[in-house]
Amino acid sequence: MTIIKQMLQNYKINNLEDKKNALKEIVQEVALSGLSRAGFFKEVAFYGGTALRIFYGLDRFSEDLDFSLISPNLDFDMNRYFSAIEKEANSLGLNFKVEKKDKTEDSNIKSAFLKGGTKEHIIIFYQNDIELDKINPKELIKIKFEIDTNPPAYAEFENKFRLLPYPYQVRLYDMPSLFAGKIHVVLCRGWKNRVKGRDLYDYVFYLSRNAKVNLKHLKARMVQTGHFDDNQELTIEKLQNMLIEKFSGIDYANAKIDILPFIKDKTKIDIWSKEFFIDITKNLTN
Repeated sequence: MTIIKQMLQNYKINNLEDKKNALKEIVQEVALSGLSRAGFFKEVAFYGGTALRIFYGLDRFSEDLDFSLISPNLDFDMNRYFSAIEKEANSLGLNFKVEKKDKTEDSNIKSAFLKGGTKEHIIIFYQNDIELDKINPKELIKIKFEIDTNPPAYAEFENKFRLLPYPYQVRLYDMPSLFAGKIHVVLCRGWKNRVKGRDLYDYVFYLSRNAKVNLKHLKARMVQTGHFDDNQELTIEKLQNMLIEKFSGIDYANAKIDILPFIKDKTKIDIWSKEFFIDITKNLTN
């Protein structure tokens, strides 16, 4: 049995979409393994929804790989790690290439995509799949990864380990720093007409795990994006009031629509309402 097939055994597959998502998640771990063995995490930390899923058990699909430098370096060269990712994928029978995404405006975020043919890889690991004809030959499995080269201060880190596809180590934000990043997104993301239900889902997950908030890191994030005055103190009471104001103006029907494709148990979001989010925010601690 190949390593990839061994990893696929951990998934409950009911349909073609489940197969695609399982492959995407495995490719994410292959990329992390390759980056780790190339020394990437000596200067970079993993954070975001996929970090939460892989290392803390978040039960929703997350599309991207989000990274942050340990300390600012606007000249950081992500290109030198591309070959390590491709080599790791190829060693496991995966045909993926990394393409850098050129930014059209000045940004501290550097981006790239890991791409491979969906049908090609479904054929490899599900040879007798009767749904193969439903897949467009041009459809791609795409994993976006981004690196913040000017990270806010005061994040705390920890090292965690995984055994598959090969034993590897990742430096990632600790839970309070991850939670701070998510609260920053909840408060400051320009949602406009499209509410990110994924952010609300993650917020509930953190509170269900009794996660504390790294307030110093959250303040640094908010100051950096212009959403908080550096001369003011950010207390847990002030943060709760800001969140309550935010939760009072959300269209929860739209938020539910956003999260549905990323979760299997749809009943978990039936309870979502202004009253629910305001009440659970009382449990916020630092």
